[in-house]
Amino acid sequence: MASQDWVEKDFYAILGVAKDASDADIKKAYRKLARKYHPDTNSGDAAAEKKFKDISEAYSVLSDPEERQQYDAIRAMGGARFAPGAARGGPANGGFEDLFGGLFGGGRQPAGAGGIPPEFADLFGGGFGGGQTGFQRTPQKGSDRTASTSISFAGSIHGTTVSLRESNGNVIDVKIPAGIRDGQKVRQRGKGNPGAAGNGDLIITVNVKPHEFFHRDGDNIRIHVPVTFAEAALGANIHVPTLDGDTVTVRVPAGTPSGRTLRVKDKGVKTSKGSGDLLVTIDVAVPQNLNKEAEEAVKAFAAATSDADPRRDLAAKARL
Repeated sequence: MASQDWVEKDFYAILGVAKDASDADIKKAYRKLARKYHPDTNSGDAAAEKKFKDISEAYSVLSDPEERQQYDAIRAMGGARFAPGAARGGPANGGFEDLFGGLFGGGRQPAGAGGIPPEFADLFGGGFGGGQTGFQRTPQKGSDRTASTSISFAGSIHGTTVSLRESNGNVIDVKIPAGIRDGQKVRQRGKGNPGAAGNGDLIITVNVKPHEFFHRDGDNIRIHVPVTFAEAALGANIHVPTLDGDTVTVRVPAGTPSGRTLRVKDKGVKTSKGSGDLLVTIDVAVPQNLNKEAEEAVKAFAAATSDADPRRDLAAKARL
């Protein structure tokens, strides 16, 4: 049915229901009108025959949630395009003889046997015919399937391929894109359940195993790097590892405290949208075992800096 037909025909008015009528209201109105205008009870009445075709056509659209939504949208925008259901055989196309063939005749198939919706089996007390009906649905794709897989941290950074084995023994190779995050999903088109309009999709949830050193924060990578007290106090250039296996030189400014984070641009996760950064948190390492010479040097340093009290303002900060 073309959209122009849907624009010109007010199916709600034909069934005598409001535009926000419930499915139950639409069904009730249709049952009442179908009983009243069926040709078998109005023999030779052309007007009743046309009315019956109209109400059958209206019900076939409004009883289908998808078609009803399309119909409302096309009516709202004035029929700018053809309705997706144009090629379907509605009740008016199939003819009322097909839809309700043998409705009142005896010795026919049981109600509902010819494809009429079973909820109408009692519409006329049984006796629906076995002909093809006009209540045809658009072919639907098969439903989606879901699966999950675990990959290494390196696989999530550089991309990888995993093989999933189905219960029937078939193996599906799934390409995991570089930069994927823990918990993200990959869609494998056409690998779902079969359907009249094609197969559904296979949706795989990807779990990324954590790494001992690299920690992902969005598209940034965080690492903790130890430095000596002298490097933190005097400043130093240090070399730190990156995701690509190389090292990068990072300048630690003089007087850097433990816990300060230094940023290295574009050394994080690379995706199609860009690259994150490498965030280097400095941990000042305290020596555990000092030899005699180092111990004397620390004592000399302590004496030289005895007027520096890092806890000088602590009491004031702790005041309630």
